[in-house]
Amino acid sequence: MPNITARTALLDHLRTTFPGRVIDEVPGVEGPIEERVPGFRVFRVHPAHPGDWWLYVTSGCWDSTQHDGHGIEFFLAAPRDEWLNLESVTMNAFYHCGPAHQRLDVGHTVPIGRPWLDDSDCDHYLVSLPYPFGPDFEICTWGDDAHARILWLLPITEAEKDFRREAGLEALESRFEDLEIDPVDPGRASVV
Repeated sequence: MPNITARTALLDHLRTTFPGRVIDEVPGVEGPIEERVPGFRVFRVHPAHPGDWWLYVTSGCWDSTQHDGHGIEFFLAAPRDEWLNLESVTMNAFYHCGPAHQRLDVGHTVPIGRPWLDDSDCDHYLVSLPYPFGPDFEICTWGDDAHARILWLLPITEAEKDFRREAGLEALESRFEDLEIDPVDPGRASVV
């Protein structure tokens, strides 16, 4: 049975962070996700106005992998609402909630297996801190000492993934910042 307290805390956290925005709770895509993450859901945060990002936030990873009340959930930001975004967060949740050696954290990369959206060169996700929303968004707390850390699935290219491996995470993130990438533009050019 899923931990309703964690799900409720996460939804309250999103409502506080994004006041006035519509937040749907939708199932992940069909497949084996329910075997690893019973009750898995995605909170879909609608844009406040045209041009804002759509956000897809996992709910259930914490329940399936938490240790001593501490665990991770993920979010993906996108330029539009699309089924592929649900597939992406479901896929990442399935991977993360598998064997312990598959746990994702900041700096890890995950192959998507296809272009992120459209014919994007971005075909991997970089697990990153949620820089656009800051540290208050990153940590969702509830109860005596439980918390979920919310990490960003940032679409990146294979060349950027290789650069991260060779030069390090900080070097890649510096390039993103220096070149002021639009992280939700499927057509953005690689920074390396």
